[in-house]
Amino acid sequence: MRRVIGIGETILDILFRDNQPQAAVPGGSVYNAAISLGRMGVNVMFISETGNDRVGEMILQNMRDNGVSTEHVNVFPEGKSPVSLAFLNERNDAEYIFYKDYPRQRLEVKMPEITADDIIMIGSYFAITPVLRDKVVELLEQAHKAGAIIYYDVNFRSTHRNEAIKLMPTILENFEYADILRGSTEDFQNMFGLAEADAVYRKHVAFYCQNFICTDADKDICLRTRQVTKNYPVEPLQAVSTIGAGDNFNAGVVFGLLKNRIRRNDLAELTEADWDAIIQCGKDFSADVCKSVNNSVSKAFAEAYKNK
Repeated sequence: MRRVIGIGETILDILFRDNQPQAAVPGGSVYNAAISLGRMGVNVMFISETGNDRVGEMILQNMRDNGVSTEHVNVFPEGKSPVSLAFLNERNDAEYIFYKDYPRQRLEVKMPEITADDIIMIGSYFAITPVLRDKVVELLEQAHKAGAIIYYDVNFRSTHRNEAIKLMPTILENFEYADILRGSTEDFQNMFGLAEADAVYRKHVAFYCQNFICTDADKDICLRTRQVTKNYPVEPLQAVSTIGAGDNFNAGVVFGLLKNRIRRNDLAELTEADWDAIIQCGKDFSADVCKSVNNSVSKAFAEAYKNK
């Protein structure tokens, strides 16, 4: 059975509306996708770290409850599990404040075995931060040698815009490892000062990675590959929260690859119809997560979708 192996941070998101706390939900960019895929019955492993505290136990229990292996999560004895405060505005988009207290030794875990056509998910600042780079490269090298599919969501927030030039060699190295690269117009504006999908693909992506997906909140999803150039409209919906929308789009795309039995050697030859099916899964997952304050698709959605 093919596996999905994610690497990324864990965090507890505390959601505020009108300055009042509404919910506390375990999260993290790749973590949110892993939980959704676990709910879909996918064989998921997640590589991460958390503190030996109440918050860390909530994060680990949420993984266990949703079929995601905790074998490769380092529970550090010093420091505390990270927490974020997410303030929802009138459009239900979030503005974040992060609280982090990591120990000096980070991510002391043994990497899982990787086999051909497994799918590796990386993303966010976790995938480019210098302190974790050796561990991330170790995973990417193993994945590349094994013939796994590497899916990279850049998720480059405005808080790191001033580091873009310094981090650019690492970002481009991730581009080179990636088989599918996904980002938002906001990410590319923060990294390159450029938001238009065709320009980003032509100037910064195509040389490194052929398969490119650019999202833009509730506007069109742009797909650019060697074979296919297509824009997909996003159907309007009444969002309760947009936290996790991009993360679950990623989960849906990965689920689409598995559902349609697409292997690494197939990627270069995927047709428009193939991509239509994959992108639709991404849209479906993303739409569902916007209907609640949770960071992953609902169990009811997962049960219904598995049986479609």
